[in-house]
Amino acid sequence: MRRLAALAAALLLPTQAMAQTPCLTTGEAEAITLVALPDVILETGRVCTALPAGSIVRQTSGAFLAKYQAEADRAWPAAQGAIAKLSDPRVSMLLLQSDYARPLITAILAPQIVGRIQPSDCPTIDRIVTLLAPLPPRNVAGVVVAGLQHLKAEKARGKAVVADLPDLPVCAAGRR
Repeated sequence: MRRLAALAAALLLPTQAMAQTPCLTTGEAEAITLVALPDVILETGRVCTALPAGSIVRQTSGAFLAKYQAEADRAWPAAQGAIAKLSDPRVSMLLLQSDYARPLITAILAPQIVGRIQPSDCPTIDRIVTLLAPLPPRNVAGVVVAGLQHLKAEKARGKAVVADLPDLPVCAAGRR
């Protein structure tokens, strides 16, 4: 499984030969976020075991996760197109049409996102998720992408706090 995940990660990265770095529209970034959110929430619950069992991020089933999973299912076609845009076109279409593509992609993304969480972050994360829970998942994805865009802008301005933030390939306003 690790070899397959490493191969998929390598195949999903843009090639050096591309003349212009591809970028995602805000909607495409939100679609990828929606697809990843159910697994990110579940992974967060696995990291944040010190939180009470009834904590929203510790839930492994129920209405909260079901609404995110339903929205992830609806967003998958748009996310496939967005991932294909960032990937090597010779391989991405073959991989993305597989039934294994989505679980493989979320298995790569979720640990990368959640891997930065420290146990001391868990109460704050739980509070944020609890406050966002009444919103539709699409709105939450929009908040996440807007937050990442803001952090990317801060990184571009040289803010040391976000220096290790991975680049979010969302198009600048003129390239959307």
